Amino acid sequence: MSTTAYTISPEAYYKVYFHAAKHPHLPVNGVLLGTKDSQNNSVIVQDSIPLLHHWTSLSPMMEIGLDLAFQHAKSSGLHVVGYYQACERLDDTSLAPVGEKVASKVKAYFEDAVAFIIDNRKLGTTESALVPYVSPSSTSNWRPLSGEPAPFSPNSRFQLASSDSPSEAARYVQDQHLHHAFGDFDDHLEDVTIDWLRNRTCLP
Repeated sequence: MSTTAYTISPEAYYKVYFHAAKHPHLPVNGVLLGTKDSQNNSVIVQDSIPLLHHWTSLSPMMEIGLDLAFQHAKSSGLHVVGYYQACERLDDTSLAPVGEKVASKVKAYFEDAVAFIIDNRKLGTTESALVPYVSPSSTSNWRPLSGEPAPFSPNSRFQLASSDSPSEAARYVQDQHLHHAFGDFDDHLEDVTIDWLRNRTCLP
């Protein structure tokens, strides 16, 4: 199993949170952008791009959205370093088959790719709502962490750049309703003025 360390920036966390908050009763997914420091064997997740909230399979829209996300990452000097999804059910933190396929596609381009499932029960709390899944480099068998410190605990290789990100994200949703300004690729297909690749209007 990889021992790569991962740090999630506030911007990346906010966008993942806004995506789940905007569609609380639907599955949502997207990809994570970032860079790798090979010397320290660490990945900095700097941004996220929301894909869909109406998905059940690797549809043509999913493929197009992924291709555009990869192009955007390259033009920004970043890599697509991971995948995220939220499930419909409150207690479901499993990586769906379509999620495994997308995460494996990301891993084909970035060896240290990671997948995160949003734990809906932790949205609105001070805890990180991200559940990491990793895959050994030799397979595409994605699985949650085991035999390691709890994700985002002091000794974990998964950390938030700011420990305030969960509570701040909740405040931006509850008090400022910034998630209403957030759009994914599905939204862009209905209204081409929505800048789903950057989502600058929803950032605090």
